[in-house]
Amino acid sequence: MTVTEPEHLLTTLDSGVRVVSERMPGVRSVALGFWIGAGSAIEAEDEAGISHLLEHMLFRGTDSYGSEEIDQIFDAMGAELNAGTGKEETAVYSRVLDRHLERAFAVMGDMIWCPRLDELAAEREVVLEEIAMYEDDPQDKVFDVLGAAIFGAHPLGRAVIGRADVVGEATREQLASFHAARYGPENIVIAAAGSIEHEALVEMARVADAARSERGLAGGAAEPSKVDRAADSGSPQLQRRVQFLQKDTEQYHLCVGGPGMARDDERRFALRVLEGVLGATSSSRLFQEIRERRGLAYAVFSFSNLYANAGEVGLYVGTRPENLKEALAVVASELERFVEDPATEQELTRSRENLKGRMALALESTSARASRLGASLLNRLPILSVEEVIERIDAVGIEQLRELAGELFAVEGLSIAAVGPDEQTFEAAIEPLGGVAPAQRTRRDGASGLIVGTAAPR
Repeated sequence: MTVTEPEHLLTTLDSGVRVVSERMPGVRSVALGFWIGAGSAIEAEDEAGISHLLEHMLFRGTDSYGSEEIDQIFDAMGAELNAGTGKEETAVYSRVLDRHLERAFAVMGDMIWCPRLDELAAEREVVLEEIAMYEDDPQDKVFDVLGAAIFGAHPLGRAVIGRADVVGEATREQLASFHAARYGPENIVIAAAGSIEHEALVEMARVADAARSERGLAGGAAEPSKVDRAADSGSPQLQRRVQFLQKDTEQYHLCVGGPGMARDDERRFALRVLEGVLGATSSSRLFQEIRERRGLAYAVFSFSNLYANAGEVGLYVGTRPENLKEALAVVASELERFVEDPATEQELTRSRENLKGRMALALESTSARASRLGASLLNRLPILSVEEVIERIDAVGIEQLRELAGELFAVEGLSIAAVGPDEQTFEAAIEPLGGVAPAQRTRRDGASGLIVGTAAPR
């Protein structure tokens, strides 16, 4: 069945695979991606990192293409081939000249459905090196420390990259079981944008899907495994927590944040506008007050992540020990002001126009268009036209921002996470943000210097 929309075409194959495309006149390239419903949030505790490891193993070859051969094919086409794993999805994507699309599709489809899962020992070492590199980067690490503070033991609070002990002991059988459970046709979206004919793309998908079926790769028909049960993890226990990871760093890397909203919440447009005022742009309040006026940080910004049934909002600041206390006092003051007065009319207008401009500029890219199609379909979101998105952004008013700011950014409800050299300096600096009461503190990992403070559930 094919569904026609003003900007895209969608076909669902009999197997359940969804194929979506958008033609962009005037370009010679095609951005092609496979979006799979597999990520860290559906992993059991003892599978933390299997989604990410499996993504790596897709590049280790298939029955038809060896690992080095895959690299040679895409290099010879002058094409890009990459992949990424998130909390709730895995994406394998490429950008090729239109004349190379059929070849690229054949290889990528084989990687997705027919990975050999050989050479596990070598790729396991690669991923362990990646984990070690990540552990050495406090500016990356602090966001996962915040995730654990906001979501607690829920899978959303875990690092996507996984745990070294799990990756180090992963077996081929474990990866094959995970692949069978999560890489079924009903759990895959194929998206393309650029110099593309939709029916040609659908025919490529049908050929690949038929090959999958002939090889007996039933995908979702496999026996349920504990990875399926992990998806039913319940709601996270949302509490205010304070977490500190002691590490010998030149700066303190600190995040302040709390529960956000689910990705299908219609208020997501207002949230993006709100972020533009708080810290997502160079004219935002946090950037101006902390960096431009006081010189207390090089990097300071706000952010949000939206998931199926939950979300998070937050802000990041990286600063030297001598500036930490003042920087966090400014953060506390700005958050309090933000809740009371989230935006002037001038700030509202500037943030709305910034958001519309960035969206329109991004969608000049074939890769951005394909990603929008694939992620929206996989996440069961409507694929809105540019005009529809602009209408929703223009509809955001100050009262909406005031309500959201009060709900999401009240200081007393925000968790705090940091990576830095000294726990006592950190504790003294966060007093304006509520601090940590001694009776609330528990130690979870004395060796790592991680502390957790909790307050009443929200």
